[in-house]
Amino acid sequence: MKAVILCGGQGTRIRDASELIPKPMLPIGGKPIVWHIMKSYARHGVKEFVFCLGYKSWLIKEFFLNYRPMTTDVTVTLGRHDGLEFHGRHDEEDWRVTLAETGEETQTGGRVAAVRRYVEGDEPFLLTYGDGVSDVDIGETIARHRSHGRIATVTAVRPPGRFGEMRIDGGRVSEFNEKPQASEGFINGGFFVLDGRRIWDYIGPEPTSVLEREPLRRLAADGQLVAHEHTGFWQPMDTLREYNLLNELWATGKAPWKTW
Repeated sequence: MKAVILCGGQGTRIRDASELIPKPMLPIGGKPIVWHIMKSYARHGVKEFVFCLGYKSWLIKEFFLNYRPMTTDVTVTLGRHDGLEFHGRHDEEDWRVTLAETGEETQTGGRVAAVRRYVEGDEPFLLTYGDGVSDVDIGETIARHRSHGRIATVTAVRPPGRFGEMRIDGGRVSEFNEKPQASEGFINGGFFVLDGRRIWDYIGPEPTSVLEREPLRRLAADGQLVAHEHTGFWQPMDTLREYNLLNELWATGKAPWKTW
């Protein structure tokens, strides 16, 4: 099973933290936030990833192309072709990461459509945002999805208001509203599970397609969007304050999302 991670946005609300690197690469405890997300998936056996790249994509590619020398000791023999000797191993050696260019201006739905060839098929695939961490049980989201037989499962969380609100009726999402004026109840926390065959009836190829608008609203209206309610930790990293909060939790050994 593969996990698609949306990594293409410009992160304009967190430019105070850094204007030099894309938001998924902002470090928590020395490792990019997207690495923390991947570790959460890998903890549950999901080790194949597809990145939807856009803004400053080469910096994300650079990180993974140089992953081994950045995570292990290395001896360099100068003047000799391929004179590199790596010492030791890292825990991510069985990860497989596809770095897909999906366009700098492409919206979330368009980014998912752009990687269709990598995830389409009989097996469900996972999808989340590259800027939020959680202690959600990935295995439980997959089991929830397989139990109801509908097209999409979304993790529903209860953080502060300013996000898309969902109305849940008996486990089924009956209404989806993107960032209402006054939010109450559950909101979209990402960590989706999507049917690898049927989801494309809702996510078209247009680069302007916003996943959180027509696709999720139509899925909800058709009774095809089911919530996995998560009442544990969930925290996005949209602002400098949230960036500092996550780093403080990590530094003090109180990071709830560290389940590996």
